[in-house]
Amino acid sequence: MESPAAPAVSRPTSPARPEVPITTTPPVKRERRWSVVALCLMLAVVAALGAAAAVNSASDRARVLAVARDVPAGQALTAADLVVAEVSADSALAPVPASQQASVVGKRPAVDLRKGGLLLISQLAAGTGLGDDQEQVGVQIKRGMAPAGTLAPGDKVRAVTTPAEGDDPAETGSAPETIDATIVSVSRPDATGTVVVNVAVAPNDGPVLATRAALGRVALVREPRSN
Repeated sequence: MESPAAPAVSRPTSPARPEVPITTTPPVKRERRWSVVALCLMLAVVAALGAAAAVNSASDRARVLAVARDVPAGQALTAADLVVAEVSADSALAPVPASQQASVVGKRPAVDLRKGGLLLISQLAAGTGLGDDQEQVGVQIKRGMAPAGTLAPGDKVRAVTTPAEGDDPAETGSAPETIDATIVSVSRPDATGTVVVNVAVAPNDGPVLATRAALGRVALVREPRSN
């Protein structure tokens, strides 16, 4: 007689192992990725604004007149004395526009112009007193024969004839002879303090004043300036 077969026993199953990725680099966080993108966008905006500002700055520049070489006060301007330059359009100096160059040629500046500076409207203000019916006379003035440091182009002066050597003004009892003149320009003083003053006078007074100036018998008295 056969004995009954033993029942089959099932083998226990172990839990499934999680799959491990080959790389060990931790995954990039999404928040960091968005930060990099935002930084790039910000840099692009800044660059665009900088480029726009540069374009606007270039477009706001104006063409004006500058001085190409030194020009003394009272000397008529020529085309060779001027050059065109570009400056900021909001300049507070009021330079002369380059479009007015033709009208500026022939005018006489009221002050000395230096090479490289802008030509300002105020430098061409009326007041040199030199017209087509006047003559210029250069008078060498020694220290003490004119107000020191106060003469300026446009000033009205009286050229006073000083006594000749050996003369005594008290003996004559008469007032000194004078000639009305207008300052055109004043040179810088030399080592002795002597300056050369260019003045404008009436045609009939030019030769007389020149003769007295050659003898060193001229002193200048500045008239009161009008307010």
